[in-house]
Amino acid sequence: MTYDWDLVKEIVINLFSYVIASLVNTYYNCKIVSYICQILSYNGVVMLEPLFMSKNAERVLMFLFSREQGYTREIARFFKVDADSIQKQLVKFETGGVLVSKSEGKTRIYRFNPRYSFLNELKALLEKALSFYPPEDQENLLMSRNRPRRKNKPL
Repeated sequence: MTYDWDLVKEIVINLFSYVIASLVNTYYNCKIVSYICQILSYNGVVMLEPLFMSKNAERVLMFLFSREQGYTREIARFFKVDADSIQKQLVKFETGGVLVSKSEGKTRIYRFNPRYSFLNELKALLEKALSFYPPEDQENLLMSRNRPRRKNKPL
């Protein structure tokens, strides 16, 4: 099966705009989100890049959705990309009100803004997109291994 990706992008942008505009009926929105993800899935790989206009934006949102919080270097190491490009996406989403951050020591921790108006719709889209990822990618995203701090280690 082949796709005309320019047409797909146009359809996705129109559908996504419609989803945001029609927040009245949640069931109907879930059907549209499902349809968008079916269009964007190709051989088990989801491409939300046309919606967010950046592969790193998709990576940031998917990481934060899966693990609930994260910092720049953690996300960059996970996806094996440049930390600067991840940082730009984090700042863009924080400026737009999608994410909030707080400093813990020298590290800035990012998470979804609970006051963001379209948080439930965004999470529904990310959840559906995650279901189209290959099983090993899903497992890696959902598995969080953080070692505890060594006992009596100075701060």
